[in-house]
Amino acid sequence: MAQQATVLRLEPGKDFVVTPLIKSICRRCLAYLKAGYPVHLSGPAGTGKTTLAMHLAGVIGRPVMIIYGDEEFGSSDLLGNDKGIVSKRLVDNFVHSVVKTEENVSNVWVDQRLTTACKNGYTLVYDEFSRSRAEANNVLLSALEERLLVLPESRYGESYINIHSEFRAIFTSNPDEYAGVYTPQSALLDRMITINLGCYDAQTEAAITSAKSGMPEKESNKIVELVRHIRENQDISFDPTIRASIMIADIVNKQEVKVKTDDRVFIETCLDVICKGSDTSGQVKKAIENIIG
Repeated sequence: MAQQATVLRLEPGKDFVVTPLIKSICRRCLAYLKAGYPVHLSGPAGTGKTTLAMHLAGVIGRPVMIIYGDEEFGSSDLLGNDKGIVSKRLVDNFVHSVVKTEENVSNVWVDQRLTTACKNGYTLVYDEFSRSRAEANNVLLSALEERLLVLPESRYGESYINIHSEFRAIFTSNPDEYAGVYTPQSALLDRMITINLGCYDAQTEAAITSAKSGMPEKESNKIVELVRHIRENQDISFDPTIRASIMIADIVNKQEVKVKTDDRVFIETCLDVICKGSDTSGQVKKAIENIIG
């Protein structure tokens, strides 16, 4: 059953890390959004897509509606649906000898997030939109191109609404090969401007790791260098993201552990975070010895 959508008011995060690379990405995205085009942030897990989307929404300064992609979604989860019925009964006994009764039964429609954002000119953040089936997202086609949102006839008899001039949309998605991800329809992608986010440069990763963990840059830089080395190692079958750097730095910093190869807790933390249960501890230990020293 539909529930009333919650409106958020976001502000640019004070701890949002800005490096030349991040600044360039934000500048491009905001220029496209200002011109009225939806922005699609695409990239593997751990590249900060959602954080960047929220930051952009905060910079825009309008109220924000957030949708999280779900394979169970239908169009009603984006547009809204009937929540129930309301029955009104009027008894007119003004003349004592005459009783007049009128009864009116009507459906109660509840707007969902997409309809609310389009109608009021809010910023829509559709996180992991490719986790929703293509047929659920079809309602976006006319909204992004013709600026018309087509509605079920049950919504107060309206067949469509004109989209508010301040409406903006930011989408995020993981690559198609990720589990639970559907390939978005080409017609929808053609209506967006896609920014492909890969792994950031070393300077950006180091700045983000230090800011998120509170660890001094000198030590966090070593952890970032370690994670990047393992990511680029062709002999290791997995690619740890910046999340691994942040986790290690945060845990180590909170336990006041030294970033050294002779510290057992540091070694154990690196293995647990990076290996993720895989049988690669020997290769990771060797990388720690080579990078950390």
